[in-house]
Amino acid sequence: MPEIVTVGEALIDLTQTEEDEKHIRRYAAFPGGAPANVSVAAARLGAEAAFIGKVGRDAFGASIRETLCRDGVDVTGLYESGRDLTTLAVVSVDAGGERSFAFYRTPGADTQLTPEESVRALEAYGKRPVFLHFGSVSLTADPARSATLTLAGRARELGILLSYDPNYRPSLWPDEETALAWMKKPLPLCHVLKLAEEELELLTGTQDLDKGTMSLWETYKIPLIVVTLGAEGSFFRLGEDTGRVSSRPVQVADTNGAGDTFLGALLSRLVLVGGLKELTPEKLTEALDFANGAAALTCTRPGAIPAMPTLGEVLSWKETAQ
Repeated sequence: MPEIVTVGEALIDLTQTEEDEKHIRRYAAFPGGAPANVSVAAARLGAEAAFIGKVGRDAFGASIRETLCRDGVDVTGLYESGRDLTTLAVVSVDAGGERSFAFYRTPGADTQLTPEESVRALEAYGKRPVFLHFGSVSLTADPARSATLTLAGRARELGILLSYDPNYRPSLWPDEETALAWMKKPLPLCHVLKLAEEELELLTGTQDLDKGTMSLWETYKIPLIVVTLGAEGSFFRLGEDTGRVSSRPVQVADTNGAGDTFLGALLSRLVLVGGLKELTPEKLTEALDFANGAAALTCTRPGAIPAMPTLGEVLSWKETAQ
């Protein structure tokens, strides 16, 4: 039975792999989508994971299903659309390994998950998972928006902890005002909030980690807030306690999937310590150190899911750092 369930988009990342002397770019088709990535990261790092979403009845959809199954992710809740194709995200990479996205959704099978399908999948597991995780990409269009919010509400009723990543993709929203309104909608529901620095500023109007997370904590009563800082590691707010956890420098191939690996790793560690009830700053620091290491390893290889490390790789890599 799954300990961590993720819901949302599963898609294909057409990721730039090289650019030749004639400036012709080459791309590889990597299965991806943030919630799907988180489920794989958690599974590779020792947790029982499941994914709820929808793909097209096409070769790309089949590839996503095969990839999730290969990594031991429960795909009971992975539905197929006979009408809409699997969504494509073209990922271009600059010289520093940073990404830019262009989405091909017409409308895209991931947007067609219904509330009835999402709730049916969650309740079919039999045993209550520890965490339900979702992101803001699935809030960009209905019926997936309604499916995600309905499922989050049902999970709260069942006592499941909610993890939320408001990963902002401007090209998927009509304007920033609309994006902010919907991205803030789940905040009162969530127990774990993971942000990048730019998303913290977007949601709070400040780059100050302490002030920004304090604003979110006071407004929405979110027990755990984590801000990823790239090569600098991560910052946390656990109630009134805050701290920074540094990361080890690596040679970056690309950063695609690093944040999802980080979150899958963090949730897998939180499952081991029993969720949030007994979580202390010391236990959280250990979990974030592990998550930082997993994310750093992902950056050393191209792609998202293909680059994600196993538990053995992370533990071995951490030993060499000591």
